Amino acid sequence: MTMRFGASALLFVLAACGSSMPTTAQSVETASARPFTVTEVATFDAPWAMDFLPGSGARMTNSALVTDKGGTLWLVNVADGSKQQVAGVPAVQVAGQGGLGDVVAHPGFAGNQRIYLSYAEAGANGTSGAAIGYGRLVLGQGQPRIDGFKVIWRQEPKVSGNGHFAHRIAFAPDGTMFVSSGERMKMQPAQDPNSDLGKIIHMTDEGERIGGRFYTMGHRNPLGLAFAPDGRLWSSEMGPRHGDELNLIVRGRNYGWPEVSYGSHYDGADIPDDHKGRGFEEPKVSWNPAISPSSLLIYTGDLFPEWKGDALIGGLSGQALIRVDLDGDKARKADHWDMGKRIREVAQGPRGEIYLLEDGRGGPGRLLRLEPVRR
Repeated sequence: MTMRFGASALLFVLAACGSSMPTTAQSVETASARPFTVTEVATFDAPWAMDFLPGSGARMTNSALVTDKGGTLWLVNVADGSKQQVAGVPAVQVAGQGGLGDVVAHPGFAGNQRIYLSYAEAGANGTSGAAIGYGRLVLGQGQPRIDGFKVIWRQEPKVSGNGHFAHRIAFAPDGTMFVSSGERMKMQPAQDPNSDLGKIIHMTDEGERIGGRFYTMGHRNPLGLAFAPDGRLWSSEMGPRHGDELNLIVRGRNYGWPEVSYGSHYDGADIPDDHKGRGFEEPKVSWNPAISPSSLLIYTGDLFPEWKGDALIGGLSGQALIRVDLDGDKARKADHWDMGKRIREVAQGPRGEIYLLEDGRGGPGRLLRLEPVRR
């Protein structure tokens, strides 16, 4: 594990390569010149998610929580790259894609200091499943810690294997929670109404389900979940062999996995793509070749005014930051910036700056800050 910091270690502006990428929309997605500078802030072993802590004062404004998949939660000062390990994190099962996942501050954090974590949890007989809980983040009393951690949701059933947990958390404008639950690479449970797998679930901030067992079904691995300023919920989702998706999440809809997809099975076998003809919801945007969407941010800041209200997606295999123009319930591909590394997370800072977490595969994962190019 490296403890090297360096807020000014890397500052550059580069033009991305001009290679083109065909898409299922029968258009060409061309890498765009970067309209931002990139500054390295800190490094981690295998970072997965981050969230800024709401509050007033310089200390809180610059404070973010970053999860490392291996089970460590960090409190990071993004102004200087310094970080402290947070105590009180629950035990996680680290295997394959499993480990410590999302971190989200409660909308009322300034009053209740509550933060939520998602993670992979061991079950009986070699099984595992996602879990979500919350606790009170205690600051200013020595080492940062979580007190009173309480599990409020467990993905059922627990199954074998170590993939497709998803377990992203998004708070709605009304303070309720949405959780993405991957299909754990089991496929058919995504169409089973009696299973959590392959679903998006609506619940209170205490974990009580709202409106039934699930909100939508037919999902594969929805690793991005975010609300737009107009209140619409969007999700970025990994397809099988290609066919990644950006979906507008509408209550009661079935998004089709594994019955339909714009991708194919890994053995090359075809999957029908007639979504509407089979009664399934159509993705608003899809990618072929795959970008492997890892995360989703709907931008609301002022530093990049031309991006306001748009989706920013991190690409793992695509090694890119991708912008999708959102207009109400419509979406179109806009920009594709080559970052040269697998991008695990996209987050927005308090000034409207953008932060990226590299995946950490093959070496430390950097926390990068993006700011507009000065003209």
